[in-house]
Amino acid sequence: MTTKNLLVELFVEELPPKALKKLGDAFAGVLFEQLKTQGLTAADSAVTPFASPRRLAAHVTAVAERAADKAVSQKLMPVSVGLDASGQPTPALLKRLGVLGADASAVAGLKRAPDGKAEALFYDSVMPGVDLAVGLQKALDEAIARLPIPKVMSYQLETDCGIPNFLPGWTSVHFVRPAHGLVALHGSSVVPVKALGLRAGNATQGHRFEAAKSPVLLADADSYAQTLLSDGSVIASFNDRRFAIVQQLAQAAERLGPGYEVLMDEALLDEVTALVERPNVLTCGFEEQFLEVPQECLILTMKANQKYFPLVDTHGKLTNRFLVVSNISPLDASAVIGGNERVVRPRLADAKFFFDQDRKKTLESRVGGLDKVVYHNKLGTQGERIERVRAIASWVAKKIGADAALADRAALLAKADLLTDMVGEFPELQGVMGGYYARHDGEEEAVAQAIADQYVLKRDETADGSNLISASLVLADRVETLVGIWGIGLKPTGEKDPFALRRHALTVIRTFELVGLAAHIAGSTLKLTITDLLNMATSKFAAGQLESNTTQEVMGFIYDRYWNQLAPLFGHATVEAVIIQQPSLDEVVKRVHAVVEFQKLPEAAALAAANKRIGNILKKALDVDPHVSEILLREPAEQALYAAMRDVVPKANAQFEAGDYTASLQTLAVLRAPVDAFFDDVMVNAEEMDLRLNRQGLLKSLHDAMNRVADLARLVA
Repeated sequence: MTTKNLLVELFVEELPPKALKKLGDAFAGVLFEQLKTQGLTAADSAVTPFASPRRLAAHVTAVAERAADKAVSQKLMPVSVGLDASGQPTPALLKRLGVLGADASAVAGLKRAPDGKAEALFYDSVMPGVDLAVGLQKALDEAIARLPIPKVMSYQLETDCGIPNFLPGWTSVHFVRPAHGLVALHGSSVVPVKALGLRAGNATQGHRFEAAKSPVLLADADSYAQTLLSDGSVIASFNDRRFAIVQQLAQAAERLGPGYEVLMDEALLDEVTALVERPNVLTCGFEEQFLEVPQECLILTMKANQKYFPLVDTHGKLTNRFLVVSNISPLDASAVIGGNERVVRPRLADAKFFFDQDRKKTLESRVGGLDKVVYHNKLGTQGERIERVRAIASWVAKKIGADAALADRAALLAKADLLTDMVGEFPELQGVMGGYYARHDGEEEAVAQAIADQYVLKRDETADGSNLISASLVLADRVETLVGIWGIGLKPTGEKDPFALRRHALTVIRTFELVGLAAHIAGSTLKLTITDLLNMATSKFAAGQLESNTTQEVMGFIYDRYWNQLAPLFGHATVEAVIIQQPSLDEVVKRVHAVVEFQKLPEAAALAAANKRIGNILKKALDVDPHVSEILLREPAEQALYAAMRDVVPKANAQFEAGDYTASLQTLAVLRAPVDAFFDDVMVNAEEMDLRLNRQGLLKSLHDAMNRVADLARLVA
């Protein structure tokens, strides 16, 4: 089968930048998948996606002009339906054959084969392979139809390309952006396909302003990227353009000197890559007076509004220089640089104005205004919510050894920056600005830091748990949200989670881990449990305001989120063995590691199986007293197990209480031999009731000891 490489390009008006990479990957992926399904590709065929601001394209290697013929066997109908008593074809069979393009002469060649309880007739034929033009048309239609388009637009066609009932200026097409060109090259030959009112050719367009030729003529499929670069001044590959931007950004910072580093935001890189066809990085600056504004404000306005890359010094402090990725490369770039500097200046001036105005009022003076801000119509105002968070935060602070008064103060001021001009303009800075304003107001540093730390985990920044006031506020805020929103019936469903409860649950988990670690470093244990915390939060809502089973459901939800996080890392059964017991959140990972080490022991599988067997016995026995009478231990095997347990279990329990879960499980592993002997030689459900209860009690004691760290039965497949 002769093959050539294939190139398909759809040339359109500027595509939505935040969706470009996804659109490019989807277009190439579906096109390749459809060609493969139709047998037009080879085993080693590969696809390369291309995506620039004005084009989606795909290059596929080893594509055939025509797919190979394929032998097929089609079931027609049961023999009893297709043939009469004398073996002659029935009208139903002849009609079915006619549909398949055969006649009565094909009856003799039909095969009989069992089909369930009956016998059926099968028709063997050869299905001719699809021609590339037909197959590519189907693949192209499917690729366009399945594009993850954020928003479809409609436009009218002026040129007929074979659309039925075409009327110039009246026939509409629906696509993400108006399409102006279609290229389909198999080697150097044009494949006659059409799409979106366009017929395929071998010509495309280059850069709007810098293309050397217009149109850009493509000699063959393999010269696509190089020809677009040389004649069209376009880097067609999204990844190549992104790499070029990263390189140029680093080089520009290096030219400024060793004290400059680029803030390379991944999402911004993707967006800028989708905005330029051939990037050219330029260095710009702004007046140093703007550096008096918190750098988070300046960085956000440069990145979000202008798509600029800020430059910081080696200590992470913002400088007054920034980098612009231009889509043009003039010999004299001063006009481009000056234009970008003029554009950013009013943005920075606005930020400075907001900052100066906000500091004229204290955070505390704004708190009363929260009584007029609705939080949720079933949960009251932000002011009412603050009172709940204050109570919870103070309670948490006492539990973890923090200053309850400072936690209360932080909770009181936590949401006041919602009413500032800066947060009104940049909602992403909530908390961050509150921290700056609290420091300006002379609040305690721990309070200001707690306000600033409210959304640290949301922003994926570093949190170390050293500020217990921050931890108290975060736990109070997230748990109040979880309990409140869940309790009024707004639980996450499928992919929908409008109140970010999944993220809040993960923040609670992470904060427990940090606080637990801080307690461990201080030589103590965490006295706060998630059960007590949820009960405390629930109690702060009015009677009947929440659904009755809210606490239990939120508890399960939090542990489920933890399981989802850990299972891919450690294995589903391993994590399930720990999570099912709902231990303190700060101990979960430690216990999981202990189970991982336990599973490496040669005794692990046998002990886990025995543990499952014991659990099944105890379930049938219902309430079992773990008390054991030595007098009733008659069999040598049960006596040996009891003796081993007296020696091993106290050691394992001591290790468990000391938090050495790995050692505790390893200590219990020596019980494998006496446990195996017990089940080989002892009848648990003896006819004599006192013996039966005593043996059940022995197993209950063993079961309790073995399952303190994790439910080992969950490790059995």
